[in-house]
Amino acid sequence: MAYQTRPATAPQPAPERGRIARIRAGFGLRGPRREQHVLSTADLSALSFPVGDDGVLIGVDPDHRPAVLGLFRPSSYDVVLVGGVWTAQILALRAAAVGARVAVETARPQFWAPLAQAAGGGQPCVTVHQIGRLGAQGASVAAPVLVVRDLGPRPPRSRLSATPWQSTLTLLPYLGPNAARVLNAADLVGVQRVSPQEAELVGRVMTLSRQDVAALPTLGDDLTIWATRIRRQYIRTEPVQSEHQLLGPPRRVD
Repeated sequence: MAYQTRPATAPQPAPERGRIARIRAGFGLRGPRREQHVLSTADLSALSFPVGDDGVLIGVDPDHRPAVLGLFRPSSYDVVLVGGVWTAQILALRAAAVGARVAVETARPQFWAPLAQAAGGGQPCVTVHQIGRLGAQGASVAAPVLVVRDLGPRPPRSRLSATPWQSTLTLLPYLGPNAARVLNAADLVGVQRVSPQEAELVGRVMTLSRQDVAALPTLGDDLTIWATRIRRQYIRTEPVQSEHQLLGPPRRVD
């Protein structure tokens, strides 16, 4: 079976001044005339295109392929990261780099103020708020928002309503008494190095394999397991030069 392009047509007269050139539906503007191209079915298997989901580049997978997280969706999206503030800040910077606004609610403003000042080239794309002082963000498809909640191991329930195009990243430095509730409510969970006892809890809640549970206490500072109820992936996050200058090397403990 062969696929053949539409035959070239005779040149059309140039449109008169003031008239709009007609566009062929589904084909866009007329381009250069080329000879016909024919591909056999066998040739099609040789084509490959590096196409993935739109989103935030969070690192590379074990095969060194880019790992992209689709943070911003037409519905609210809740992410929990059990790890260090360094990884949360990398995610915040990269979300801002793709055009999102980032609002940080934190009990540790000294950790986030330098990032807010450095991000955006002087534009207020990252803002820092005290606990309970974060208002509605007005997220939209043209202005998605990432809300970062850095409120310790026992974060209070958010006062913000779930809205489309607004994602929430809750940072847990370690697992507190209400960790099972927080993990169960998340759409996606990232786990960095934790103690063996914490690994057992994460394994029960996220239905991880015994191999993954055993690996959690041994992860390097730049490794995170990202998991849902049906999938899990090891991701290595490496900073680019500008991120390294601002945040330093990867670290699990703040």
